[in-house]
Amino acid sequence: MKSVTKSFALSLLPAAFVTILLSAFVSNDHQIPLAGNWRFKIDSLDKGITEKWFSKQLDDHIHLPGSMAENLKGNDITLKTKWTGSIYDSSWYYNPRMAKYRQPGNIKIPFWLTPAKHYTGAAWYQKDVSIPQSWKGQRILLNLERAHTETRVWVDDKEVGMQNTMVVAQVFDLTPFISPGKHTITLRIDNRIKEINVGQDSHSLTDHTQGNWNGVVGKMELIAGANTWFDDIQVYPDLKQKTAHIKLHLKSNQSVNAKIVLSAVSFNTQQALKVAPVTKSIQLKNGETDLDMDLPMGDKMLTWDEFNPALYKLTAQLTTTKGQADEKQIQFGMREFKAVDKHFEINGRPVFLRGTVNNCEFPLTGYANMDVGAWERIFNICKANGLNHIRFHSWCPPEAAFIAADKVGFYLHVEGPSWANHGTSIGDKKPIDQFIYDETDRMDKAYGNYASFCMMAYGNEPRGRQVEYLTKFVDYWKAKDSRHLYTGASVGGSWPVIPNNEYMVRAGNNARGLTWNRQPESVSNYDEDKNFKVPFVVHEMGQWCVYPDFKEIKKYTGVYRAKNFELFQEDLADRGMGDQAEQFLMASGKLQALCYKNEIEKALRTPGYGGFQLLSLNDYPGQGTALIGLLNAFWDEKGYITAKEFARFCNAVVPLSRIPKFVYTNNEVFKADAELFNYSAAELANKTVSWKITNSKGLVLTKGAFTAKNYAIGSCIPVGAISYPLSDVKEASKLNLEIAVEGTSYVNDWNFWVYPEKLPEVKNTGVYYCTTLDKQAEDVLNSGGKVFLNAAGKVVKGKEVIQSLTPVFWNTSWFKMRPPHTLGILCDEANPAFTNFPTSYHTDLQWWDVLNKAQVMILEDFPKGFKPLIQPIDTWFLNRRLAFLFEAKVGKGKLIVSSLDLSADVDSTRPASRQLYYSLQNYMQSAQFNPSSAVDLSVIKDVFETGSKEKFTTYTKDSPDELKPKAQKKP
Repeated sequence: MKSVTKSFALSLLPAAFVTILLSAFVSNDHQIPLAGNWRFKIDSLDKGITEKWFSKQLDDHIHLPGSMAENLKGNDITLKTKWTGSIYDSSWYYNPRMAKYRQPGNIKIPFWLTPAKHYTGAAWYQKDVSIPQSWKGQRILLNLERAHTETRVWVDDKEVGMQNTMVVAQVFDLTPFISPGKHTITLRIDNRIKEINVGQDSHSLTDHTQGNWNGVVGKMELIAGANTWFDDIQVYPDLKQKTAHIKLHLKSNQSVNAKIVLSAVSFNTQQALKVAPVTKSIQLKNGETDLDMDLPMGDKMLTWDEFNPALYKLTAQLTTTKGQADEKQIQFGMREFKAVDKHFEINGRPVFLRGTVNNCEFPLTGYANMDVGAWERIFNICKANGLNHIRFHSWCPPEAAFIAADKVGFYLHVEGPSWANHGTSIGDKKPIDQFIYDETDRMDKAYGNYASFCMMAYGNEPRGRQVEYLTKFVDYWKAKDSRHLYTGASVGGSWPVIPNNEYMVRAGNNARGLTWNRQPESVSNYDEDKNFKVPFVVHEMGQWCVYPDFKEIKKYTGVYRAKNFELFQEDLADRGMGDQAEQFLMASGKLQALCYKNEIEKALRTPGYGGFQLLSLNDYPGQGTALIGLLNAFWDEKGYITAKEFARFCNAVVPLSRIPKFVYTNNEVFKADAELFNYSAAELANKTVSWKITNSKGLVLTKGAFTAKNYAIGSCIPVGAISYPLSDVKEASKLNLEIAVEGTSYVNDWNFWVYPEKLPEVKNTGVYYCTTLDKQAEDVLNSGGKVFLNAAGKVVKGKEVIQSLTPVFWNTSWFKMRPPHTLGILCDEANPAFTNFPTSYHTDLQWWDVLNKAQVMILEDFPKGFKPLIQPIDTWFLNRRLAFLFEAKVGKGKLIVSSLDLSADVDSTRPASRQLYYSLQNYMQSAQFNPSSAVDLSVIKDVFETGSKEKFTTYTKDSPDELKPKAQKKP
């Protein structure tokens, strides 16, 4: 909750943890800002306490708020840097090809971003303060927002206490230790994982994303206040009664009579709607007092949701008969977020969660944004891409994120700061068990009033006695706070089910992904939800990779440098393909976008789904460098898809089509069933849905419209059937179906391809077709002839490279080279070889029957600068020059080599392959067939005789959970 304190509104014993965040709006006479220059000293040998550094003047300096790394304090990066995070591919430490990146002064690690400095351990911070005489007799607190992590505080030579939290501000009551006059405040902050082990890959502290930094990065201040105060205020909206039920917890150092006045006003609406105040007189005892009050919101009560995020500011005033006063202001929204059967409801209306996972990626600072404006930018970018939801993976964002999400209208799933795996566990009577309860208690008390705080989990994919532990955890929260929904953990499909979850965040055998090992279509659904009676949200959907955007390197102007990108870029250049980096980005990006489109649409057309969480809309810079975002780590577009284009298939309203296949011959009829996905603010009343089919030149071939009607909220809403005989399509063509809701911006489209059922005969004027480079092939080449080699199934140099129509999943480093290994194709679309095969420069769905199960050739000994006609894009960790199809001058002759199965005998079930072969044969018969590069025949033959020179090994025995036997993940 956002709180404003005129006097003072919070008290804690020195060793207690803060549960209400203090506001930056405290009046100046009751606040001393502590931002600025602090004295500083690193305590790598843990000598500071023994040597009483708190009573000595530290001799270095640092600027706070900020981290040690931001201030260039800590250790240089070396081969011995002790990172906080799992590494499953250690090849960088041993691979001779990486040796130059292991040299002092040129350390470039591939598995995450590189901080300016790195340090784990104790560090001391010290500042002199002057307490004004006017503060005498008042309570004085030290507020440290986002100190990371374990903090001990001294005033002069007296220790105040220790706090350890990753989710809220640390607030220390200095009253017994401080008085008017000059004092020295000393902090000892320790960022090591100690007895409380949340897991080294948890996004609350891992080097994979934000980094395990040391410092204080939020508000830092001393605040004075009265001795009778509001300790906690929680608002419970009741839409049916149009009432806000207010629970107050008050504290006082004396028994006193008091009056409390509650009032509220809307503040982000066109007109401020004032709520009539209510008053209550009470007798406060010396200690703590609980009080319930109701605030009727009136007949014109405004509700909060993603479409109309109306907010109120509650003002609570406390006055006593002894002249003491306290005031707090609380931001809240009138909303009810519920699970009803298998779907979610916001204020009684069904809602479908279209989300992304946030992993605490902040490459400029290495820690979360602490200002509201920065978070508003993130949420608005998500909204522009059609999303309405974010899951915070194993971390809780700062208060600024909740304030921003409330204003923008965004549903948040927040988690405790733990991925209790990879060195820790839950339910095994370790300190983490209680810490999770403590941290989620703090989160709920500090942020529970925010309307955007809708869902909560312990964290991510745990190990240990998780079923028993998480079942009790969910029961605890269901009984304690009804404002949110609770699930035990966000998990993959092999994790055990927590039976009392109010919703599921899970993967599964048929929960996500694309089944493009079969012919692509848009008819099928997922069905993992059928096993559950509560809303099912798809866990970490997507994870489709794209090649690195090396233009991004210049953006790293803060505490991190993209040394991983630099390494990949230099390695690509060393392989002779540096000039192709941008082409690799764009071509792989188009395939990535195509995969996200098809996967999201499949989720939207699945009846019973409650939502999805992408992993993710933006890149994940760690875990081996997971370039799975359509946006980079800065939330900027990469150039191959815009937010407007993405929102065509990911939005509150999406036209959908069920198409049985995307490749046809012209003796068939194209058929599609149009549907509507509608989770807008209301039903779409009297709407006409229209459609059209166009060719590549934009010419409308046919069109139609369905009778106007009302479309209720929901998915799988039938619209009508579309049918178009293809007999008038005489040549190979790419066509496009577009469906639009007239009078709105909602429109979606799909490409499909049509090839002639009967192809003209190609007159052979001397092209020798073969499946091996036999003596006749050599003779033809030596005599200046033409040879087409169909080498399908014959590749040796490259047989280890596994490709499919879909690209690399997450990345090949983290998953230890689990296939597929490629990122789609780069096609030389302008080459006349493709005159009769309409294609772009990247993979699209017509390529399925061409590329499916095809072998990849590695051209490791080919001349520098050699470019295939169809080039698979390799994982950026290896950057091998790959090929499916290439042409070359060989001796006096000319040769095309294909590892794709192309021949005159291709059957009718592979119309694209048949059309491609036809186009290549026409090309070889023409004068345009004139390869520019010469390659020695022995080099070409070696592709089919000798294995690859470079052998990959990860040098690490341990594996991510997804690669381990399922039994290891059971409780």
